[in-house]
This record gives sequence, structure tokens and C-alpha cells, in this order.
Amino acid sequence: MPGVRSLQWLVPGACVLMLSGCNPFNEAEPMMEEYLERLGRVLDTPPVAIPADLPEASTIPRRRDRVLDMPDLELGMLDFMSLYGCELQYVVGERNSVMGRVMQPLNRLRYEVRFIQAAEECVTQVDDEELEQTLLSAIESKQTTLPIAMWNATWGVEEVERLLTLSKGFYPVAPDVNPVSELTRDLAQLNQTVAALSAEQFEVPLDDLGQIHQRWQAEFRAGQIINSARLLTATLDAGTATIKARLEERPLCLNSRPNNQSEIVRNFFFNIYIGEIQPYMSDVSRARDSLIVALAELADRQRDVMPESFERWYQRHLSDQAEVSLWRQLDRAMMEHTRHWQDLLAQCGMRPG
Repeated sequence: MPGVRSLQWLVPGACVLMLSGCNPFNEAEPMMEEYLERLGRVLDTPPVAIPADLPEASTIPRRRDRVLDMPDLELGMLDFMSLYGCELQYVVGERNSVMGRVMQPLNRLRYEVRFIQAAEECVTQVDDEELEQTLLSAIESKQTTLPIAMWNATWGVEEVERLLTLSKGFYPVAPDVNPVSELTRDLAQLNQTVAALSAEQFEVPLDDLGQIHQRWQAEFRAGQIINSARLLTATLDAGTATIKARLEERPLCLNSRPNNQSEIVRNFFFNIYIGEIQPYMSDVSRARDSLIVALAELADRQRDVMPESFERWYQRHLSDQAEVSLWRQLDRAMMEHTRHWQDLLAQCGMRPG
């Protein structure tokens, strides 16, 4: 019957869908749980699980602790300049408007740059020595405080909190496209902009920075990478403890001669650890080397104005040099886990290179 034949085709398809949906290697946390469970079984050791408390991580400091106070010129000086007939008059007038007094950090940065450019142009037009000195003093003041405006327009914006949130799970497993490519390009541009402004190259365009912030608002990949680093560290440390416990018992092989159990362990090593876990470790490492490193560069370029509360967060979550660095912790966990695998397989003359 046609209906029966249709069901015959549907049932196997439904089974495939169910099986694929239950594949523990499709998502990060089930993958790590499956790895530790199988590792205990093939090594005939007590089962271990991912610790309930992953390595420490925290959200980026609150915005009120990140935003720096932005000094301004004396009101009398601004009023004086607003009356003078050059482009600076209109720039200052915009700042003195109702909207200008509540500028968002990015608009404030644009204003500061426009002020410097307009004041420098104005200096060439004046023939009053007192006014010229006033303008030069204003330019020097604005150049001194420009790093604060840059910091507030990068690390002081609300959108960066979304990019670094820890509430959106883990970095995806085997994504079809690079999830951080666009964010990495954005940060490369942003780092170039900060470098140019720091070198007093004020003609650098600032129009695209708003779009970069919008993408930060729509993405959360940096936080996912941090979460995955914590998950991998906890998993690898637990797995290393399992292998170490096995190494302290009877050798896997006598006289380095392979046996049935060693073949099972070897197949597990290549099929699961090399075939499933290491590709995910590589994906997370590549994402770290592009996105997290670019964020660290953005912070490093502005160390002179970095708040102390942010400095502590930076050392843990972005830096790869600090003693408390999450990334140094992950590197150590990966190295230790690989070394213990090598020692275990060496008992059977199967040490991998």
C-alpha cells in the first residue's frame, strides 16, 4: 500500500535524525563528558566527571567601573571659542548644545578629534597672539585627554559587555564557517584606528566604529571562547588525573608488547581524542589566537589609562603572559594531557610523536 511504503521510508530517516541529534560530539559539554566517561572505561579506572566548578572567570567589570572621567576645557574658554568665526565655532557650539552635553562615548571621541582638527586649522587663520596661545593650549589639552576618549569609546561602551558575556554557552563544535572572522577584521581596524590616533594622525576615519559596536551587540563569541577554554582545562585536567592513576597501576602492556586492551586504548586515543577532542581544541585555539589576541592588543595599546579593576580582569581573561592567565592555564593542561597519553602508550611501544 502507498501509505505503508511511505512509512517504510520515513522510519529509517527518523531514526537517523534521532541518532544524529543524540550525538554527544555535536556540542562541547556533552563531548567532554563523553570523553571522560569513555576514558575511564577503556582504562578500567573509576569514572570521573567534569568538575562542577570550572576554572574561574568573571564578567567584564561594570560600565561605571570602566568608564573614565573625561576632563573638559574651562567653560569660559569654550564660550570664547564659540564666538570666533572659524570652523571651531560650530564644533564648540555642537558640544554646548543640549544633545552635546550627553554625548555617547563614540560621539565624544569624534567630537574630540574634530575639535583638535578645527583648532589646528583655526590657529593658521588668527592674527591675534592671545587667541593663538589660547588655541594652542586648548589643542594641547585635548591631545592629552584624547586617550581617555579612546578608552571610553572602546572598552567603555555597553556593546563590549555583550561580546564578552559568559551567559551564552560554549564555542560551537565544527562550525561551517569561521564564527569570529568578521569580529577579528573589526578589531584589526579598531586597533589600527587607536594606533593612528595615538600617533596624532587625526584624519583616520571614525565612521565605521558604530557598525563595529553593533556587531559586538549581536555577537557573544569572545565569551564563548573563554567558556570553552575553562571547559577544556577542566576536562583535560580530569582526564590527566585518570591517565595518571592508570600509570600508577600495573603497566598497560608487559615487556612493551601490545595486547587486546592496548589496541582498545590505542583506537580510543586516535578515534576519540585525536579524532574528536583535538579538532575542537584546535578550533578554540584558533579563535583565541585571532579574537582574544586582538582584544588583548586593543587593551594593551591603552595600558596608560586602563583602570585598575579592568587590569585585574584583563590579566585573567585576555593576557597570555600574566601568572593568572586562563590561557596559560589551558596551555599547561593541554601539554600535561598530551604528555600523559604519550607515557601511557609508550608502555606498549606505541608512543605517538
